[in-house]
Amino acid sequence: MQANPFLGLLFHAIGGLAAASFYIPYKMVIKWNWETYWLVGGFFSWIIAPWLLAIIIVPQTPHILASVPLKTMVTTCLFGIMWGVGGLTFGLTMRYLGIALGYAIVLGLCAAFGTLVPPMFSGKLAAMAHTSSGQVILLGVFVCLTGIALSGKAGMSKEKELSDEQKKESVREFNFIKGVMVAILSGVMSAAMAYGFAAGKPIAQIALQNNVPDLWQNLPVLIVVLFGGFVTNCIWCLYLIFKNKRAKDFFTLQLQNEKASLPVNYLLCALAGVTWYMQFFFYGMGTTKMGRFEFSSWTLHMASIIIFGTIWGIALKEWAGTSRTTKSWIAAGLTILIISMIVIGIGTKMEAAALPH
Repeated sequence: MQANPFLGLLFHAIGGLAAASFYIPYKMVIKWNWETYWLVGGFFSWIIAPWLLAIIIVPQTPHILASVPLKTMVTTCLFGIMWGVGGLTFGLTMRYLGIALGYAIVLGLCAAFGTLVPPMFSGKLAAMAHTSSGQVILLGVFVCLTGIALSGKAGMSKEKELSDEQKKESVREFNFIKGVMVAILSGVMSAAMAYGFAAGKPIAQIALQNNVPDLWQNLPVLIVVLFGGFVTNCIWCLYLIFKNKRAKDFFTLQLQNEKASLPVNYLLCALAGVTWYMQFFFYGMGTTKMGRFEFSSWTLHMASIIIFGTIWGIALKEWAGTSRTTKSWIAAGLTILIISMIVIGIGTKMEAAALPH
């Protein structure tokens, strides 16, 4: 497998754009509660899109999954279930904090746990610190976390400057305390996706043994991890749907002088769901190009999401009415995140150049 860190950076950037954009169609869904549109969109995210794209690109996917040892399948799926808690609470974070502030808090925690803990457990972190390329990579991770912290600072500054009425103009259900609580849980649990990819390495190896190009080796892994995420989200959403007696939403819309269409709601949820899946479609490709320091992929993914999430937050006027100081924090955070992606890319290229050809 030949490393190509700058191609990996491009894939991670595209994945970050998809992750930052997926919630936009949900904002246009009419007369459905959160649990209804989250479940419909999630079915496309976690079941339809992973299987459809895998079958099209890797036709031998069913044979590959049938060859996976049960222990590997269960472990990978369990990490998916854990990640599903993060994905579930991530949706609630967007609901209560909005895109910009929600992304900053959740992904700051997620980047820290998802990037540094896996190499720490595998014993690679200390070894990396003794090589020039490893030092550059770790510097890039530190720079990235600094950028994430500045983005969070901008969000906190916004919180102090705007009234509740101003916040709810862009985030209808704004609730800072509730939002921060679910954001913390989401940030910690979402890091399980990185562990899911690590646990699913044997699945990727079986794919390679079946002549699957290295670029697509993670597509079968995604099927298993995302199924675990589907289980978590499906159980919780169905509980809320029946508790709130909203099952009828799947079949009819009760309108009061509002223009809405049931097929349009389904199409919007499908668009959101497929867009959401594309983040990990490109993330899976990006990890194959990052060389020995594949662990940096999670940092790059988080940084890309925050960059594009902040841009969406500006476009949706979530920062309208804030001071020049707050906007300066936003600009500083974005600038440092972009620098961190360049530093990590340089480090992985150094590592690739040092390997024997």
